[in-house]
Amino acid sequence: MKYKLLLGVLALASIKAYAVEGVVVNDRGAPVAGAIVKGLSSAQAVVTDEQGRFFLQGDSNEIHVMAAGYSHRMLHLHEQEDGAIVVTLSNTVIEQVDVIGLPVHASVIESSVPVTVLSGDALRRQQAATLGDSLGRQPGVNTNFHGSVASTPVIRGLSGPRVLITQNNLDVSDVSRVGPDHSVASEVSTAQQLEVLRGPATLFYGSGAIGGVVNVVDRRVPISSETRGEVLLSRESVDKQNLASFNASSGTDNFAFYVDGFSRESDDYDVPVALDGEKTVANSDEESSGYTLGSSYLLDNGYVGISVGRLDREYGIPGHSHGGHEGEEEGVYADLEQDRYQLISEINLDSPWLNAIHTRASYTDYSHSEIEGGVVGTQFFNQSSELRVDLFHRELAHWKGAINLHYKNSEVEAEGEEAFTPPSESETFALALMEERHFGDVLVQMGARIEHVTVSADRVLLPSIEVHGHDAEEEHHDHGDEVSRVFAVDHDFSPFSVSLGAVWDFMPGYNLGISVSRSQRAPSASELLSFGPHIGTGAYEVGALFALHEEDGELHFALSDSDFELETSNNIDLTFRKHEGDVGIILNFFYNQIDDYYYQGATGLFAESGHDHDHGGEGEHEDELPVYLFSHADAEFYGFEAQGIWKLNQHWQTTVFSDYVHAELSDGTVLPRTPPLRFGADLEYSGERTSATLSWTRYAKQSDVADLETTTDGYDMVDASVSYRLPIGSKDVTLFLKAENLGDTEALVHTSFIKDIAPRPGRNFTVGIRGEF
Repeated sequence: MKYKLLLGVLALASIKAYAVEGVVVNDRGAPVAGAIVKGLSSAQAVVTDEQGRFFLQGDSNEIHVMAAGYSHRMLHLHEQEDGAIVVTLSNTVIEQVDVIGLPVHASVIESSVPVTVLSGDALRRQQAATLGDSLGRQPGVNTNFHGSVASTPVIRGLSGPRVLITQNNLDVSDVSRVGPDHSVASEVSTAQQLEVLRGPATLFYGSGAIGGVVNVVDRRVPISSETRGEVLLSRESVDKQNLASFNASSGTDNFAFYVDGFSRESDDYDVPVALDGEKTVANSDEESSGYTLGSSYLLDNGYVGISVGRLDREYGIPGHSHGGHEGEEEGVYADLEQDRYQLISEINLDSPWLNAIHTRASYTDYSHSEIEGGVVGTQFFNQSSELRVDLFHRELAHWKGAINLHYKNSEVEAEGEEAFTPPSESETFALALMEERHFGDVLVQMGARIEHVTVSADRVLLPSIEVHGHDAEEEHHDHGDEVSRVFAVDHDFSPFSVSLGAVWDFMPGYNLGISVSRSQRAPSASELLSFGPHIGTGAYEVGALFALHEEDGELHFALSDSDFELETSNNIDLTFRKHEGDVGIILNFFYNQIDDYYYQGATGLFAESGHDHDHGGEGEHEDELPVYLFSHADAEFYGFEAQGIWKLNQHWQTTVFSDYVHAELSDGTVLPRTPPLRFGADLEYSGERTSATLSWTRYAKQSDVADLETTTDGYDMVDASVSYRLPIGSKDVTLFLKAENLGDTEALVHTSFIKDIAPRPGRNFTVGIRGEF
């Protein structure tokens, strides 16, 4: 009854829609069939017929027109003459899909800062078992490669708590930001597109997105009753991986339904050079599965939908092993479970002040157990609730935008021998504003966000340990499970962020973008409260709440007397784009000066882990971990991303790209795991039924290293793929063959915590079939 009442109230908000009709043609005057014409809402979209004609009802003063192979067009209806509209599209080699994660409608060429979108055939060609590896070849994005099982994205040298990973604009709510050995609780094989966002748009996501946002977009809450779907089956040689996935949606006039599912199994993967006598990375196998059910009620002025998803994943953790019986090593594997519930709605309004209300809410129950010899050793839990409400206002003096109300609560708990952070609760209340306006050929974008963030913990432990250097005359021993102090903490922060950007279309097919922003971030619970061995990073981690003191010649940890400052990023982005014609160019230059940057600094000391692990030490030091202390200092990041695309003729196209980032503290100390200079090229062929790609990427040597970090040699990666579309009735079935690391090159990933024991896989062949209907 309550649900029906809600739908009735929302239906009363519907308006007498306007009607606009027209035709979409290319620059030669030929009709463009299959173009998407959209109003304000995602539910307000139609597709042009064979003659390029469309008829759209809506309540927005602008429409957006998109078609594959053509540059995106936006039209203001109040500037158009009465009668049918003729929309002329120019061809482009830059894919310009709709960016779902932006609070205002835009494509990749309309934002004042870089936005990367991976979708369609390119997504399926580059998808991997992990999110980081799927995005790892996009300009400005690297992977922290953790043995093919738990890789997360690195954006311009930033990762962890600075890069927010979302699913349909809502936090995935796992523990992947706490440690590199924790898998992202999201599946790429059922995704529609992957988006990498930076700049003013990230203000809508909060201070946890100070480095960027990776948004995984799927159709789990359907917005139309169109019947469509996708099926994928594949087999890989390097790890004997079998993957099966599908997604499908359909419905009636008022109801839409969605279902997806996947299953993946793989063994330990092969490498070119033997490790401990074997050409495989031990403990890198995986077995995972998941499903999602979703449904929406379709209104004349929008939709309301819900989804329920389940994810189960078991995967080995390379480099994480314990001493077993008779000295044998026992691998540790993770058992991940997640239940996720989402509600998404977009409602257009007949109001003098509001155009629409977009609501997104989620509840996630996540658990992650690390199994040692059949016994649970350490468990991680995260129960998270999130609510986002976007209020889109009517145009005011030609300004359009939205106010965002945002609430998020996350209760994270770790139990067991390797629980290096105490149970904590993080709560955020936020208010944000995003506005934009055209001044002739210049689009101005600005945003602001204020938050109240609380980080609290009831039982913070200050263990009693002794630390030492390896050159000490006497070796001290761990005091075992002794705890010198137990106390509660409750910290409040009020981050404030603001940004201003502009895009100047200085001539047809060209634009320049500039964005300046000042963003603040509250330190995460792990950065403040950690105190214990973290096997995933191979370090004994101590949070910023503590400080190292010396008393009577003895070193010990005590509470820090320093204040916990907000991390403040001052960023400028410059972008040049040529986006029409047979040649496309995107150049991005950035400079990011960060005050009070939280980082892990090597103390030069060591502590016993308290467990029988193999950490790569020798003799009596083999069970010790280097002690890293979280501190904050000023830092700077700068670099570039460059991409050029040239369509040689109807069938052939080539792409070149490069990226680079420099990251150091103000005193000149190099920050660890900074991605090296990278450049590469692709050659693509596209025929009526056959398509093929040959790719080459050069990773330069990285010799700018931090303390206790080693230089990483450069290497070349060569990949190739070929696919054949086999028409079956009115549908297409695609057969594909993909080859990776054709040269069987030994490749160590500098951004990885375990680069020496888990290099990239060796030569790999993937064969599969994909069907769409």
